Amino acid sequence: MRPRLKKILSVTLCVVLAVYVLLAMTSFNNPKEAYPVCTKVEISIEDESTNGFLSAAEIKRILERSRLYPFKKRMKDVNPRDIEDKLKDSPFVKTAQCYKTKDGCVNISITQSLPIVRVKNAMGEDYYLDDHGGIMPNSNYTSDLIIATGHITKWYSRRYLANLAIEIMKDEFWRNQIVQINILPDLGVELVPRVGDHIVYLGPLPQTKYINKRKALIAGFVETKLDRLKKFYKYGLGKVGWNKYSYIDLEFDNQIICKKKN
Repeated sequence: MRPRLKKILSVTLCVVLAVYVLLAMTSFNNPKEAYPVCTKVEISIEDESTNGFLSAAEIKRILERSRLYPFKKRMKDVNPRDIEDKLKDSPFVKTAQCYKTKDGCVNISITQSLPIVRVKNAMGEDYYLDDHGGIMPNSNYTSDLIIATGHITKWYSRRYLANLAIEIMKDEFWRNQIVQINILPDLGVELVPRVGDHIVYLGPLPQTKYINKRKALIAGFVETKLDRLKKFYKYGLGKVGWNKYSYIDLEFDNQIICKKKN
């Protein structure tokens, strides 16, 4: 075969393959199936029973308000990316995936943002923080979360309170023992336990403008303070009684200052 003819055939083959791949991708993303309209919408929500913020009915309402709910729409007019983007606008949605199938079904999969603490601050604001420091508006969520009170701005919530709550939630004992975090005007941190009629004072959280350094500093701070508190619970309160003291001050590393009940 002459070189010129071989070159022409090679180029033709590449063009044919490129057209085939393009048609295959187009067919996959816009299937011309026997169902020209959407006959079914499947909505699945991870941890729906435990997180409780979102339901399939709420997802449907969000999409209907935006005229994006796909049921009975022409399949070629259903844009999965638009549906995903709209759902991601919700502060309760962590991830959203949507895709179409050839049998006329549109599948929507949701993972929810995880609330870790409820903030009821001195300014009268009432909202949740998720595990990434995101603000989530008040809702009918009823799970047993730590309540944070006191002088808490949203700036402080995102940068400091969220990290504090995350560290407390990591340990099963403290997750069950701590029911309230209170932030004083000087940003000192108080903890209210479930067991024992006392308040624990940790002192102010370490501060820095660097995100990763801040996380590490707060993690080390909380681990050190709560480890000392756990030992005091075991070797101190375990002997004298859980209700002997009204205030336990852990601010200074070399001492624990306790105030007796009157």
